[in-house]
Amino acid sequence: MTFLRFCGAVTCAAATCSTLWGQTVPDVQEAIDSLYIDEIEQSAEPDKVLHAEPLFIDLIRDLGARKGEKEWNVGFGITDKADYDETTALVEYEWAPIDRLGLEVELPFSFHYKTSDGADTPGDKLEGLKLAAQYTFLVSQRHKTSLALGYIHELKLVEFGQYGDGSPYKSNVFNPFLVAAKRFGDNWHSLVYTGPQIERRNGSGAIDSRWDVNTNFHYMITGTRNFIGVELNKTFQRDDFDMTVRPQLRLGIADDLLIGIVAGVPVKRERERLSMFMRLIYEPGHRQGSKG
Repeated sequence: MTFLRFCGAVTCAAATCSTLWGQTVPDVQEAIDSLYIDEIEQSAEPDKVLHAEPLFIDLIRDLGARKGEKEWNVGFGITDKADYDETTALVEYEWAPIDRLGLEVELPFSFHYKTSDGADTPGDKLEGLKLAAQYTFLVSQRHKTSLALGYIHELKLVEFGQYGDGSPYKSNVFNPFLVAAKRFGDNWHSLVYTGPQIERRNGSGAIDSRWDVNTNFHYMITGTRNFIGVELNKTFQRDDFDMTVRPQLRLGIADDLLIGIVAGVPVKRERERLSMFMRLIYEPGHRQGSKG
């Protein structure tokens, strides 16, 4: 019997027999949360705090990752760009070679389909190769807080139709970032992910830059890894500001398999309209309690 099934059984029993135990159902649910969090945070060394991980701009690895953790992600999305639709896909693998250090390799793809005559549609392409690292330098179980520094390097590629016309490399993107996360009580989670993105174009050497600030708020369902929440993805670039609100939910299908569903609602419809994104998360060798 898995931990989640056990928790479900305890909850049902508590609802039936609460008068005998002298406890209300909320009291029992709080106890289940405490047991679940203790199983994740206290089951191994070093210290680790359970945090909800956002689904669209996700982390390189869990904050406070423990050696041996690993995860596969497959993602699919569609975005309305007014004159055309953009379909995206990604495959990524992340793992922790040592305690608190997460590494990631990602391959993102994009495909485009005209929705109006005469539209200038970008070509289909493998966006590039993304390599990333993240180190959690502070884990405070007392304050339910974690802090991490990371770096993503993306080697961007040209469109498929331009292969053979010269260098396939379009540009390099340098992206250092900071992550700060704090849990309030057992269920409420907050996280900030922020840093600059600096793109240097191949050949011309031209440089474009922007600053991203992603704030996240989630509520994790009692005794599970399921949550509902929202990402606020904000981008500052010169005199321009863009923000997309991304309500989302994550559901556990099995002990080692989760699915995340994200909607995207831009505050200004300058570059894109509504979008949807789905992420399938597989954790080979996962045992309940090893990851939040």
